[in-house]
Amino acid sequence: MNRGVHRVIYDDDCAFCVRQVRRMHRLDWGRRFRAVPRSSPEAAALGLAPSALATAVHCVTRDGRVLRGAACLRFVGLRLPLVAPLAALLWLPGALALAERIYARISRGRYRWGVGHPCRGPECGSVGASSPNPTGGRG
Repeated sequence: MNRGVHRVIYDDDCAFCVRQVRRMHRLDWGRRFRAVPRSSPEAAALGLAPSALATAVHCVTRDGRVLRGAACLRFVGLRLPLVAPLAALLWLPGALALAERIYARISRGRYRWGVGHPCRGPECGSVGASSPNPTGGRG
């Protein structure tokens, strides 16, 4: 495990999630993040509950803190120059709580948002094989 980067654990059975991680990778000019598929041995080695990983994106920071959902997105966003101004809005009073509610709603329907990509999540009736790391092993 590379302790020099923050690790973002994402649902690799979700085409919508994979697309978002690819976007993150393109915007991560400083290569501060490593995308970790939740089905990977690396994700399992982090010791996070599989049930928690099934419901939200997680970030394990360099110093070992664990952030999930909208808090994870805020943390990541603040470190991506083009997204940082928007992510900073999540520090406004009440903004993170609202973002968590919106995140939960999107998360529940994320398998349906994989337009143009195979849907392999539980809402599709089957679970397919894991996707490769969307960053091509870099990150």
